Parts: sequence; structure tokens; C-alpha cells
Amino acid sequence: MSPDELRHTDIDVVVLQRPEEIELAERWTGRRPGRDVPAVFVEHNTPTGDVPRTRHPLAGQTAIPLVHVTHFNHLIWDSGQAPATVIEHGVVDPGELYTGEEAAAGLVMNEPVRRGRAVGTDLLPAFAEVAPLHVWGIGVDQLGDHFGLGERIRPQGDLGQDALHAGLARCRVYVHTPRWTSLGLSLIEAMHLGMPVVAVAGTEASRAVPPEAGVVSADVNELVRAVAALMADPELAHRMGKQAREHALASYGLDAFLRNWDVQLGRVTSGGSA
Repeated sequence: MSPDELRHTDIDVVVLQRPEEIELAERWTGRRPGRDVPAVFVEHNTPTGDVPRTRHPLAGQTAIPLVHVTHFNHLIWDSGQAPATVIEHGVVDPGELYTGEEAAAGLVMNEPVRRGRAVGTDLLPAFAEVAPLHVWGIGVDQLGDHFGLGERIRPQGDLGQDALHAGLARCRVYVHTPRWTSLGLSLIEAMHLGMPVVAVAGTEASRAVPPEAGVVSADVNELVRAVAALMADPELAHRMGKQAREHALASYGLDAFLRNWDVQLGRVTSGGSA
């Protein structure tokens, strides 16, 4: 419905995802979130600025609870007085599509040239030494000219989800390079597909990927060796992929996600907080 129609509509709860949406919601509905209508703020991102002293924009109030999508975010943000909790990601299970038939590493990264070190773009040449890299996402076509590594980095474009999942599942291993991100949904989806994971030990990755599902390390040389080992041992890759899928289904499936959100929204609309 239109913003004008919202002013005359009963609203149970407002879900906010950016600080400026508090003012926007009041302008559209005529009701102040947290005062005139129950509200909850979903914090998807890791903080920027003076980490770990970054204070959340809603830290100075108690009327709108914060819901962080990872435990790392909850830990690293200064949430101040705001009631805060964690509801981890839940994704639709794409199915166990993994074949690993291509001796290549799959990556998903949006705007890798512009975002650079934040998403670990500078690490790609090291991984390209031991495996061709198939890279999906927005702006990946720029990678060819950026590094000049020819066929070692093979941009796959920004595909729809089904095509992305099918392409990823043919790769032997999923490589997760971000240094500073909340927790990429593509990592969780790759684990659902049944892919083994090699991941930079940044933010939530060490919690998301158990040892039996892959290798997580801050030592780039160790990560490169892990990719090389999985290239050489498809059986090991399949075993780790099975464990990755089992963990993803248990930790990032829809059932727990929906159940936890039902509880959270019930608390907020009944006058509770986090």
C-alpha cells in the first residue's frame, strides 16, 4: 500500500533496518516507532569507524530493541541501554546439490574491485596459485583486468539464485575471503549445498564453520594449503561438505529463524522488549 494509506491502517509492529527509517516510518504512518507503535531494529552489519568502541545509533534509548544477526555483531557493537538480542540468519534450503566435479574454487563477492580489502579481494591471487577461481557477484567482470591472471580467475557474472547455486555446487570448495562482514548469506547457502569451506577467520566465520566442515584460519598460507588439499582429494571434500550441510541445516535453517522471530515479535507487541 502507499504511504498515504499507511496513515489509516492498523499496524502491529514496525521492523526497522536503518536509523533513518525511524523518521521515515513516523512521516509515513503518523506514529513514532517505539512510542506510538511497537518497533524492533534489525542490525545486519558490523560496525564501522572506531571499532570496537563504535556506539550503535540506537544505543541511547530503551523503547526499540536491537536484534543482531550474529553473535559477533552483538559482541562488537556498543548497544548502550538498548535491549539487545541475537537472531541468527535462516535461509531456504536449496538442497544438497554439491558435486565438486570441477577442480575449482567458488567465491561470491559483490563489487570486489571497489570494496577491496574489506571483502578480501587482495587475497585472490594467492588462492589462484592452487586452483582456478570461479567468482560470482556484482561487478566481478572487473577482476580480469584488475589482476591480469587470465584464466586463473574466471568471472561468472551476477546470476539468479538458482543458476548461482547450480554453478557453485560444481566447484570443489567454497572460499570465503571477507575480512570484515556480518556473515555472508552465500557462505551459509554454500554449506547448505553441501560444499566444504575454506574461510578467513574474520568476524563470525569461526563460529559458522565447524572444524569438520572445512578450514578457518587467519593464516593465508594455511588457507591456501587447505584449498590445494581439497583440490587433490575429492573424497575429503565430499566428507567435509556433508558435515557443512548438516551444521548449516541445524544452525541456519528456517525453522529456528521463524520460531525465534515469532517469539521476538510477540514480546515487542505485548509490551516487552528483547
